[in-house]
Amino acid sequence: MDLRQQFRELHKEPFLIPNPWDRGSARIFASLGFKALATTSGGFAATLGRRDGKVTRHEALVHGTAIAEATPLPVSADLEAGFGDSPEAVSETIARASATPLAGCSIEDWSGGANPRLYPRELAVDRIRAAVESARHDASPLVLTARCENHLRGNPDLADTIARLSAYQEAGADVLYAPGLRDLGEIRSLIASVDRPVNVLILPGGPSVPELFEAGATRVSVGSAIALASQAAAVEAARELLTQGTHTFWTRALAFAKDINAALE
Repeated sequence: MDLRQQFRELHKEPFLIPNPWDRGSARIFASLGFKALATTSGGFAATLGRRDGKVTRHEALVHGTAIAEATPLPVSADLEAGFGDSPEAVSETIARASATPLAGCSIEDWSGGANPRLYPRELAVDRIRAAVESARHDASPLVLTARCENHLRGNPDLADTIARLSAYQEAGADVLYAPGLRDLGEIRSLIASVDRPVNVLILPGGPSVPELFEAGATRVSVGSAIALASQAAAVEAARELLTQGTHTFWTRALAFAKDINAALE
């Protein structure tokens, strides 16, 4: 079974998918027993000294390829808005992604860029349809996740989110995703309203992983959270060194050194 089919099969049962930001974190997560990985655009951008949304299509695909080649696990790439407003641009991005070892990818309906906006629903659907058609040119198509960004972008309209994801489902998306939802009742309503596996992002103050699985989530991801936690630990250690001249961070680091070294080549 190839990795794309393996990834597709994983969605028949609930599973966790962490988000590595480089080859090392990918190897560490794989060593812990996760069944699949997904890139994080924000975590990757930070490794380049940039904010989320500041990487190019070429950089994202090179990064996704590096993560995919780091472990034997299926990897889904965060391809943001597909690196272009038009369906044709999204189609080209998916065609290029299909030529990589990636098992899947996600496309969102938020434009980003200099004039960020939620795409009008008709255009958003056309973009997902173009992505699906492009993916299906491959004998083993990428597993395509369609993202509705409403709840991250100041439009917490559950009815509109469900309508958009239902339309993306009809356009052929394999997995549906509305990052930003944290109310368990709303998550249940969304999952009950669609007929595709649903990915849910864990968030501060939101439901636990068992609660999300009980609510019907198929896939639970962390986005940039673990990458941010890693950066926060670096800030904490550096500030301790700079302001106090102490090094208690060595103790925390050494507690996991054996596990980390075992995961690396």
